[in-house]
Amino acid sequence: MTLSLNKELPKWRQFYILTKPRVTQLAVFCAVIGMFLATPGMVPWRILVGGSLGITLLASAAFAVNCLIEQKVDAKMKRTAWRPSATGELSVKSILIFSAILGASGMLLLWYFANPLTMWLTFFTFVGYAVVYTWFLKPATSQNIVIGGLSGAMPPALGWAAVADQVPPEAWLLVLIIFVWTPPHFWALALYRREDYEKSGLPMLPNTHGEKYTLLHIVLYTLIMLAASLLPYVYGMSGLLYLLSALILGVIFLYYTIRLYYQYSDYLAKKTFRYSIWYLSLLFAILLIDHYV
Repeated sequence: MTLSLNKELPKWRQFYILTKPRVTQLAVFCAVIGMFLATPGMVPWRILVGGSLGITLLASAAFAVNCLIEQKVDAKMKRTAWRPSATGELSVKSILIFSAILGASGMLLLWYFANPLTMWLTFFTFVGYAVVYTWFLKPATSQNIVIGGLSGAMPPALGWAAVADQVPPEAWLLVLIIFVWTPPHFWALALYRREDYEKSGLPMLPNTHGEKYTLLHIVLYTLIMLAASLLPYVYGMSGLLYLLSALILGVIFLYYTIRLYYQYSDYLAKKTFRYSIWYLSLLFAILLIDHYV
């Protein structure tokens, strides 16, 4: 059924699926926030448009390579078996060419519209996610998402670099927030998808250490994340609006994870995972509003 559905899709749509559009959109959103926070005024249109597009293309290239490397793993999992890479609808050669074109185009755009620093930082982020995390860490250790989370946390620093041509401590605070947000976000998904991961053979924490151990670590990382989310205020890069919002959003996240610890259900794990996405989006949006207010 999945294979026949993919055959009905136009080729451009099949390639588009490989770029993981929703994840890419969240990454670019965080990069754009980094751009605006890097300046007291407005971001020049040249950098905003060209830089955002360059980061989008390189992120898309990284996700396409991720799908290629994991095509056999994806084929075993219900959540990913429909991807054109997993079904064989797109060949290895075509995916490599597609990724190379996106990656090269993204680097040229960042070089021309932003600066070489942003281009190289984004390129090394691409390598960190597509190669180091996907190829080496993910199948090697149950701490894969923790160690490899740095590459996924880099977008605010990339956006900041595009505008300021440097990455100051303020940018790294934003990276830190995403870095410690990633484990509770991902492990909530891994819990209700544990059967899928069991089939895949990947050593995800719920499968290697069990449900209760994973839930405890979700709560602990959420506490660390809540503390990290207050650092922009402590450092002086935000005001009371952000502080109060970060506390409210973080306490709600913590409430979800504590409930999950004591009353686990797949339904609640899904709700926690979905809230985690809203949490990060709202936190960064309010940080931006606070910046201009």
